[in-house]
Amino acid sequence: MRVAVLFSGGKDSTYALYWALKEGFEVRYLVTMHSESEESYMYHVPNVHLTELQARAIEIPIVKGFTKGEKEREVEDLKRVLEGLKIDGIVAGALASQYQKERVERIAEELGIKLFVPFWKADPEEYMRTLILEGFDIVIVGVSAYGLDEKWLGRKIDKKALEELKVLNEKYKVHIAGEGGEFETFVRDAPFFKAKIVFDETEKIWDAYTGSGVLIVKKAHLEPKG
Repeated sequence: MRVAVLFSGGKDSTYALYWALKEGFEVRYLVTMHSESEESYMYHVPNVHLTELQARAIEIPIVKGFTKGEKEREVEDLKRVLEGLKIDGIVAGALASQYQKERVERIAEELGIKLFVPFWKADPEEYMRTLILEGFDIVIVGVSAYGLDEKWLGRKIDKKALEELKVLNEKYKVHIAGEGGEFETFVRDAPFFKAKIVFDETEKIWDAYTGSGVLIVKKAHLEPKG
């Protein structure tokens, strides 16, 4: 089964890629969409430029697509990228976004290929705990929810962070896996990475009015895994 993985560099697409590799799929491409809109309905925006570094660490070719991020039109932009690839299926890391899932389903149907969404409706706490236990080095690079302040930017998701997210879920209904856009992530290392990513220079941008912010990674490099 020749597949392309829809890849943003965040935890969900990276874990979906890991699943595809363990299933024995021939992962031919990582497909990353670069959106001009920070309010994209479909695509993860923070630090998407670093997916090329991740692709080097994973040693799988990356295909980049570009979109203005306009609703519905950005779906067609993705379709145009995928229809040029020799694949039998696509893999997506959606957990609970019906909007994203339905649109990727439509693309797969129109292209006559299969769609795999391995963690659809997974239990958020169990899902996050598994990522931590399996050794994924996940850092938060964007927050946009009450209860998540500037201190969360750049924070690694570990057992302590997960416990705090559970409390925020109980208090403010923050989705434990950030599926409602409460936080965005970047994966610096995973069991199948051939090298790990190290941040050299970062900048926090915080909007006190909206209570949201991003961690911009300005410089990063690959380092051998010891």
